[in-house]
Amino acid sequence: MRVTNGATYRNFTTGANSVHAQLIKSYNKVSSGEAYEKASDSPLNYYNSQKIDSRYQDVIGKQALIKDVQNRIYQQELGARDVQSILSKAKDQIIYANTDTTNDTPLLSLRDDLLQKEHEIVNALNMQYQNFYVFGGNDISTPPFALSGDGTTITYTHTFPGASKPTTFEMKLEETKPYPDADPTEYGFSLKVTTPDNTTFEYDPKNPPADPTDPNDQGNQAQALLLKAMKEQGRMDVGYGSIRDHDTLIDTYTGGVNLLTGLTSDAVKGGAGNLCSKDAAGNPLATDSSGKSIMDYLNESPLALISRSVQAIDKYVGDADNPDRDRTELNHLLSQTITDMVTTEHRVSAVYSDLGNKYRLLEDTTDKLSLEKNNLTEQYTDVWGADPYEAIVEMYNSQQAYNAALKVGTNLMSSSLFDFMR
Repeated sequence: MRVTNGATYRNFTTGANSVHAQLIKSYNKVSSGEAYEKASDSPLNYYNSQKIDSRYQDVIGKQALIKDVQNRIYQQELGARDVQSILSKAKDQIIYANTDTTNDTPLLSLRDDLLQKEHEIVNALNMQYQNFYVFGGNDISTPPFALSGDGTTITYTHTFPGASKPTTFEMKLEETKPYPDADPTEYGFSLKVTTPDNTTFEYDPKNPPADPTDPNDQGNQAQALLLKAMKEQGRMDVGYGSIRDHDTLIDTYTGGVNLLTGLTSDAVKGGAGNLCSKDAAGNPLATDSSGKSIMDYLNESPLALISRSVQAIDKYVGDADNPDRDRTELNHLLSQTITDMVTTEHRVSAVYSDLGNKYRLLEDTTDKLSLEKNNLTEQYTDVWGADPYEAIVEMYNSQQAYNAALKVGTNLMSSSLFDFMR
C-alpha cells in the first residue's frame, strides 16, 4: 500500500472542514445566544422554548395593542371631561340668568352663549382619534352626531354590525306640557328612527306607548333600537381579565349616547333605561331601579337641559310685547334646570371616572406585561439559551483549532516520486 500526498490532502480536507463547521457553529451560538441550532439537538428543550416563545409573542402583541387602546380611551376621557366642563359653565350662566331681573338684552346674550355651548358639546362627541370617532361605539367610521342651528334637534347616526348603511336617530326637543299645567313647563324629546331599508319608527312624548311592553308599538321599537346601540361593547384581550370570560375584559368603546345619558353599556345591559314591564296586576313597572326610561335619561342629558333653557328664554323674550308678562314661568324652569344639571353632572362624572379607571387598569396591565416579558426572556435563556462565557470560550477554542489545522495544511510533505509513478 502506498500513501501519496493526494490521499493526505483528502484526509486533511475532511478534517479541516469538520473543524471549520464547528467554528461556524460556535460563531452562531455567540451571535444568536441560542445553545442549539435545530430541534433535533435537544427535542425537549426545543418544545419548551417554543411554548415560552409563543407566550412572549403574545405579550409583545398585547403591548403594541394596549398603547393604541390607551390613546383612544384617553381621547374619550378628554371628551367626557369637556362635556362635564361645558355643562358646569352652562349651569353657572343659568344661575346668573335666574337671579338677574334686568331687561332682555343680557338674556339674549346668554341665550346665544348657551346655544354655542350645545354645539361645543356636539363637537366633543364627534372627537376623532386617528381615523375613527371615539364616541361612535362599534361604529368608528360614521360621524355620530349633528345638531340643528337652533339647537333643538340632535341627529345620531350609527351603523350596526353587519349593516351596510347607517341607522339615523332624530331627536327633537319640544314642549310637552305648558305652564301652568306643568310647573315648570315640561320638555321632552321626540324620537324618529330610520333604518337602512327606510323603515321608520317614531316615539311621540305627547302620546307615549299605551303598553310599554308591546313589541309592535312604534314608540317601543324606536326606543329599543336606541338601547341596542347603547348596549354595544368592544371588549379586547389586552392582558387584563380572561379571554375565557368575556365580561372580565376591558370594554374599550364608549358610545356618545351613553355619555349623554350617563349610562355605560354595562348599565344598559343590566336594565338601566330599559322599557317598562308590567307587574302581576298589569300596572307599568320600570325595570330601571330609578324608574326612568331611556327617554327620561335623554330628557335630562346636557344637550336637553341647555336646549330647554334656550327655548324658555326665546319664549320669554318673544312675549316682550305682552304687558302682563312676568318671569314666573322662566324662573320655575331655570330653577328646575339648575337642579337637574347637578344630577346630570354626577352622571357624566360617573362615565368620566369609569374611563379614568379603564386607563389606570391599562397602565397597570402595561407594567405587568413588561414584567412578564422580562420573566419570559429569562425562562427562554434558561431553556434554549447558551451560556455567553461558555460560548465565547468554545468559539476561541474552535478558532485556535481551525488556525492549527490551516498551519498543518501549509506544512504537509511536498510532492514525492510516488505521486508521479503510474
